[in-house]
Amino acid sequence: MQALDASAIRRWADACVRSLAAHREDIDRINVFPVADGDTGTNLLQTMSSALDSLLRSNSSGAGTALSALAKGALAGARGNSGVILSQVLRGLAEAVGTASTATGASLRKALLRADELAVEAVSAPSPGTVLSVLRAAAEAARDCPSDELGEVASAASRASAAALAETPRQLAVLARAGVVDAGGRGLVVLLDALAGVVTGHVPEPVVPSRVPRPAAALTTARESGSADYEYEVMYLIDGLAGAGADRSDRSAEEEAAAALRTALRALGDCVSVVGDGDGLWTVHVHCTDIGAAVEAGVEAGRPHRITVSRFADQVAAQAGRFTRDRAVVALVRGDGVAELFEGEGAVVLRVAGALDPADLLAVLTGTRARHVVVLPGVPDLRSEVDDAVSQAVAAGQDAVVVPMTSPVQALAALAVHDASRRANDDVVAMAEAAAATRRGEIGHAVQEAITWVGRCLPGDLLALLDGEVVHVEPAPGDRTGLARDLVDLMLVPGGELVTALLGEDAPDGLAEALEAHLRVAHPEVELVVYPGGLPGAVLVVGVE
Repeated sequence: MQALDASAIRRWADACVRSLAAHREDIDRINVFPVADGDTGTNLLQTMSSALDSLLRSNSSGAGTALSALAKGALAGARGNSGVILSQVLRGLAEAVGTASTATGASLRKALLRADELAVEAVSAPSPGTVLSVLRAAAEAARDCPSDELGEVASAASRASAAALAETPRQLAVLARAGVVDAGGRGLVVLLDALAGVVTGHVPEPVVPSRVPRPAAALTTARESGSADYEYEVMYLIDGLAGAGADRSDRSAEEEAAAALRTALRALGDCVSVVGDGDGLWTVHVHCTDIGAAVEAGVEAGRPHRITVSRFADQVAAQAGRFTRDRAVVALVRGDGVAELFEGEGAVVLRVAGALDPADLLAVLTGTRARHVVVLPGVPDLRSEVDDAVSQAVAAGQDAVVVPMTSPVQALAALAVHDASRRANDDVVAMAEAAAATRRGEIGHAVQEAITWVGRCLPGDLLALLDGEVVHVEPAPGDRTGLARDLVDLMLVPGGELVTALLGEDAPDGLAEALEAHLRVAHPEVELVVYPGGLPGAVLVVGVE
């Protein structure tokens, strides 16, 4: 591969999510710095999943816009200190590539150097032996690579990151005593290996074990226990950090406000990060004891929202009477048939007819009386409202997690692998993997005149969409059955074993039988499952696993 385009970046992001899911438990187990809270792998996975979700929702046609979508999604969905750093790595890649349609080896070299700069700026007290050391080694290897070939630059960065990871126990005494490498650095190696795999077609073999022999001596470090003296992790987003009424185009005013907020938060705790996406959205992270003061500092700087608070020492006894069960799944759906389908599978269903009031979803989450709740937003374009409700539930002490998705067929795939006997985090990862692995298609009607990737459409025309992009426009009234067959064929080009079809209100009579007959001849190895979904305004929603 000579250059990364938008499609390659999507494949890389998907590979990152899959690889992080596979390595999450291992990374969680070795997490001892700055806090031994065992969540770095989970935080990286959730942050990268948010980034991928943002990319899939975007209409990115070039490498620059694809990387920008990844960076914005990572920033908005950043979890923990490691997630904040990851968001800045992706922002650095996006800024370096800019609006270019492709990223070459020279672009990747520049991108990693910019990512290194932003990641260091994001950390209040950079320490050797962490993900920053691993990233710096990768960036320097890319810079010094004698070739401009994309594969050579990516491979050099991957090899250098693995070598730097092996050195982390000799740089950070707490890692040496635990006999492990840095968890955040391990996660970065996973991401760079995935990139090298996409570019070269060969995923590098892991050369660094997560656990390493304890050396006789290790370098001392000024800070070994991070936030051991602080009880909480506080995170929130701020729009327009320079304050109400400030000119958002004045970057210097925002940077001054960011510096002032960092100073205020450092007086309250450590692991302080105040980082932005370059377009006015900022993520704030701090480990502290005084939650109110941390939030108040944000109020003085702007308008905090999506506030999340995590207690390092989980005081289960304090809420022993609040929860009556361990696990629940809440699904947001449209269509009576779809609602009945999810209810039959044991999910708590919130039927969405139009706009969603976050208070309604919060009431459902609270009403489950479950300690751990997985939210399946099977309705598109409600991410902001869902996130607001989930953030409030988390702030109130309920472990609520959103599985990224944009279609009810992805929600069905996630629900199919739900297993309440697994650890909560493991269950979420399995459901997220199932949703991400499901290709989604839809046939509906255009509501207004527009220009699509495949031509102009008029109100009433039939539109076929694949993974959120229009792939066919058929003038009204159109052959709905024929278009359904063509869409399923297109979705099965990469392969597939199971096709799940939800019939909409506008599905023609006999559509299910026509699809069954077509697949029996054209794809006899594929299983078809059809449900009467009653989806308003749709002909068909289909998923391929």
